[in-house]
Amino acid sequence: MLEFAAATSNAQQGPGSPPPATVFESSQSQVTLLELFTSEGCSSCPPAEAWLNKFKSNPELWNRVVPVAFHVDYWNRLGWHDRFSRPEFTERQRHYAAAWQSESLYTPSFVVNGREWRDWDRAILTASTAKVGKVQVSLTNQTELAATFEPENSSLQHLQLNVALLGAHLESDVRRGENSGRKLRHDFVALQFAKIEMVSEGNRWTGSVSFPNKSEEKPGAIAAWITTDAERPIQTTGGWLTPAK
Repeated sequence: MLEFAAATSNAQQGPGSPPPATVFESSQSQVTLLELFTSEGCSSCPPAEAWLNKFKSNPELWNRVVPVAFHVDYWNRLGWHDRFSRPEFTERQRHYAAAWQSESLYTPSFVVNGREWRDWDRAILTASTAKVGKVQVSLTNQTELAATFEPENSSLQHLQLNVALLGAHLESDVRRGENSGRKLRHDFVALQFAKIEMVSEGNRWTGSVSFPNKSEEKPGAIAAWITTDAERPIQTTGGWLTPAK
């Protein structure tokens, strides 16, 4: 079983002191990154999101699996504008499709550690036991993130840090499109996403991200993962920023 640590500094803060950081850390074993490409305009997506939302009560959440729901924007022209959709999320799915030599995009679409996963409603998600190294991230003010990664494989090159601020306990009353009249509930929904090149210091990699404080919704969780040039996740961590409901 992987160990997971999430701690907030309780030290006394004097005048002018920086705010305490929230820290998340994986163990050495690989944590699974589970991505869902979805849309509020797609009638097939609510069951997939409901399935993803069940991870809130799963003891393997954050320890062995980190879920992220990316809302794509190509459904918006069909009657309902998804407020969580971003063109960059569609481009992310398009990049995956190109890697799989797929001629089309579809929702709901699950991706497990960079690989297409079509049997989500029938198969059991299994976690890797491979030792890949430890990643640690610290978040301050829910906008400033710093990460370190110490991989088991010292020959790795050109690593990227990926970070998503996630909404939780969110609802939408859909008034048009295929889901007209439905109240949709969202957890693990990407509100903001950033990706940057990491810097190597021997076998220790570092990176930092600053998020603009622009989200209409306050983030409830965070996901962070390390990828290679091939976009394949190596290690992942994350956790709640606000108490889970």
